[in-house]
Amino acid sequence: MKIKRQKTAKKLLSFYRHNYSFREPYQILLDGTFCQAALKNKIQIKEQAPKYLMGEVQLCTTSCILKELQSLGKELYGAKLIAQRFQVRSCPHGKSAVSASACLLSMVGDGNLHHYFVATQDQELTMKIKKLSGVPLMYIIQNTMVLEKPSLKSIAQLCSLHDDQLVPVHQRQTIQHLKEEHGLVKESEPRHKKRKRKGGPNPLSCLKKKVKPAPPQPNKEKIRRSRKKRRRDASCVKAEATV
Repeated sequence: MKIKRQKTAKKLLSFYRHNYSFREPYQILLDGTFCQAALKNKIQIKEQAPKYLMGEVQLCTTSCILKELQSLGKELYGAKLIAQRFQVRSCPHGKSAVSASACLLSMVGDGNLHHYFVATQDQELTMKIKKLSGVPLMYIIQNTMVLEKPSLKSIAQLCSLHDDQLVPVHQRQTIQHLKEEHGLVKESEPRHKKRKRKGGPNPLSCLKKKVKPAPPQPNKEKIRRSRKKRRRDASCVKAEATV
């Protein structure tokens, strides 16, 4: 299962690298919900994130996220301690802090120019992130980190920007595969295979052969009479000749 997850992550990272110019070190913006889930599931983010993404990462947060965790008190004290270990990126809000979800949306808006990943467990924020293009989304499920598939917005944007002749073959295959996973491609109707009959003798060969009627046998009595008649006629002809 671990190998399969890493193969999936490698394919998705290739998508973002070739189409949205993501490069190492990957910058991951984490909110308090993600830190709390990591603490609950005993996940060491600094150790597992580079292994899962197979490259160097930079774990980041914002002052708005830290202030929100501070305001929530003891319930998220452990998540606050984890978030404080990360780099604090400057957000446009300054002293007038906003909610963590609003801050993260502002950081990745306008095309995600700084190529941030967003790591969150907030369902409402997740739905808003999926409406953006070029924003990789991460979350924790079943004690493991997961990189979400590219959003429909990301795939639709690529289809409108690139002509098939300009996109390399390997990228075209990746986009096509992702479109199929999101149900954007109609699958061709399956062909009905001919049913194979169970083996056995040909039913026509099982029919009884018609017996041809035997030719009628000649009547022996008639043959005998005709012979006597011919002999008698022959003797009469001889007698007349002698006279």
